[in-house]
Amino acid sequence: MNMEPEYKPRKWRVLGTTPARRDGIDKVTGQAKFGDDVHLPDMLHGKVVRSPHPHARIKSIDISKAMAVPGVKAVITGADFPPLNQAVVAAGEGGSVSMQDIADNCIAKHTVFYDGHAVAAVAAENPHVAEEAAALVEVEYEILPFVQDVREAVKDGAVVLHEDFVPGAFLFPTQKALPNAGRLQLAVGDVEQGFKDADIVVEREYTTATVHQGYIESHITTCRWDSEDHLTVWTTTQGAFAIRDFLASILNMQLSNIRVIPMEIGGGFGGKDVVYLDPLAALLAKKTGRPVKMAMSRAEVLKATGPSSGIYAKVKIGCKKDGTLMAADLYLLFEAGAYPGGPIAPGALCALTRYQIPNVVIDGYDVMVNKPKIKPYRAPGATQSNFIVETVIDELAEKCGMDPIDFRLKNATVAGDVLIVGMPVPPIGTVEMLQAVKKHPHYTAPLGGPNRGRGVSYAFWFGAGLTSSCELHINADGTVNLATGSADLSGTRMTLAMQAAEALGVPLGDISSSVSDTDSIGYTFQSVGSRTTFATGYAIIKAAEIILDRMKQRVAMIWETDVANVDCTAEVAGIADFVDRNDPHRRMHFKEVAARMDETGGPISADFTANPHGVGFQIAANICDVEVDPETGKVQILRFTAFQDVGKAVHPDYVAGQMQGGVVQGLGWALNEEYWYNKEGRLANASLLDYRMPTSLDLPMIDTVILETPNPGHPFGIRGAGEVPIVPPPAAVANAIKNAVGVRMNRLPMSPGAVLEALWAKEGKPASVKVA
Repeated sequence: MNMEPEYKPRKWRVLGTTPARRDGIDKVTGQAKFGDDVHLPDMLHGKVVRSPHPHARIKSIDISKAMAVPGVKAVITGADFPPLNQAVVAAGEGGSVSMQDIADNCIAKHTVFYDGHAVAAVAAENPHVAEEAAALVEVEYEILPFVQDVREAVKDGAVVLHEDFVPGAFLFPTQKALPNAGRLQLAVGDVEQGFKDADIVVEREYTTATVHQGYIESHITTCRWDSEDHLTVWTTTQGAFAIRDFLASILNMQLSNIRVIPMEIGGGFGGKDVVYLDPLAALLAKKTGRPVKMAMSRAEVLKATGPSSGIYAKVKIGCKKDGTLMAADLYLLFEAGAYPGGPIAPGALCALTRYQIPNVVIDGYDVMVNKPKIKPYRAPGATQSNFIVETVIDELAEKCGMDPIDFRLKNATVAGDVLIVGMPVPPIGTVEMLQAVKKHPHYTAPLGGPNRGRGVSYAFWFGAGLTSSCELHINADGTVNLATGSADLSGTRMTLAMQAAEALGVPLGDISSSVSDTDSIGYTFQSVGSRTTFATGYAIIKAAEIILDRMKQRVAMIWETDVANVDCTAEVAGIADFVDRNDPHRRMHFKEVAARMDETGGPISADFTANPHGVGFQIAANICDVEVDPETGKVQILRFTAFQDVGKAVHPDYVAGQMQGGVVQGLGWALNEEYWYNKEGRLANASLLDYRMPTSLDLPMIDTVILETPNPGHPFGIRGAGEVPIVPPPAAVANAIKNAVGVRMNRLPMSPGAVLEALWAKEGKPASVKVA
């Protein structure tokens, strides 16, 4: 990581304000265009035929009855796709993926690996005819045994999904270690001696369920293949370039022949930066010569797109009586789904990083099971590993007789400490955050009733940089057009425009910000990992510097002086005036220079592609109050306060919204959400009626406390804000339940049935409710 400081303190003119969201009215009035708003002349509609089996060999596919349905124009299977032209491509948050796995996940060719795996697709005049025809595609399967529990999948003699596989490489590469798993090992110090030196050792086992990101908009794409063999794709995605690159490989095409137009996105959270329907719609469009639109139902989204890993873990942590952490030993089994590449690496790396522990062993496995291929979900892997560690940390603090925040303060990683991967911790307010938690009125407020408890937790996420491109164009009236390749998931057109206005020294209202398609802007990595405001903002600041330098040259031309004699006040005064160093009264405003572009050489524009390395870490902490009903096991959240160090908060209201949204998703993960598979290996709760996500009626107002430790790796001190808020809530809830009713929960979700079982076990009663 580049530790050269780029942050320059300045008086902010635009950053830190809270202007109204420009796309807000369009989105609430239906003017904004999402994937389902694409309607092209002569357009067909596609439907997917999906496997009802979790594991089966495809013996034959008969499409004759489907093709005979009036209005059906084409049916495709895996056999219709060409050989791949690229084995591995960059994808997700800094890792790489096997293109064969991505292609096979879109449509199975020989074997299906999960309930909902695509085996064929139909294009017809309307979606109803397509659905009718899809039901007539006859697939003969040879049913195979299946495995959906990571503990079973790593046993000797387990059902093997793939005879051979490319080990997963999500963030860090794993090594092939077992027939169904890749392995990642991290170690520092002497863990055996560390436990010998410890006075108190806690050892626990945990499970967490598979959960989905829960974005409201499903996956929707429309493809048109023109007579010159060019493919145009309108799709809902977190990364238009990723979709283009995947399509080029799967369809064996040149990148320049594919144009991907990103539509507005109705939620992604890590689940929309890969292809599912796009290759199918593209091939159907090629076969029919007509545009083809495809949209997933809610059941298809839950069955066939990538959820987040369920896990099994063994945790052993030891400390001295004074609370000093001495050693930690983690054994982690993370679901990868049907293909390698789950978030074992970020899960392992985020498990202990916020604490200084001299002796650590982490033994992690990326385990394939007969479930959909896993996708990131906000700080992928970190929520699960935080839950297992923060509950043990809480128990150690209790056994030491220490306040839980004091225990964490005693062991908190600080700037300059070296992480287990050899990376030094850059400046961030770890101690300041924990002190803020302890000083907050919520921490000492009365709980006010029986069966009520308060819990805390503390979390970490790395953040991401990676490549971003932008263009700035100055208009003759002094206004500015800003174009980027970053999909806008959460209002980033505004936060990027704010950075452009700050850097150029112009009013925010003079900046028009847009998201370009893949033919119109330089390569830009996906909007993932909380990277957009950081990395794309970095590129914008650099482009703005080029603009101001070019405007200085124009001013020098007008004044007939050397450019070295021209200063710009944007950085020091926040407003772009150009000043003669030899005559401070000789000035030209930004708009005056823009108005004279034609006579001084023509338009002024700049583009910049950045890959910034000064990623600022993210930390968060929670205080959570709960009330537990001992008769039903229901857990009610009474009060919740979220703390987060966000660097410079560009738009504090947006930051608070990210924190609140992440917390709510974390609470759903904690209390309700889980994939339920029946004995046949089929997903039994593939609707939002049965897959229970929290609503506004379930939760109190989430209070937020924003801390701002500038990130030295960004000119404006910005670090990402969207990932880490989801990480600490499950542990905070678990620790609050312990303090409410005296039981330590070791599973997610902590549903009423699970809490009742824990209460009965504490009282020595037999469980009368079966909880998976």
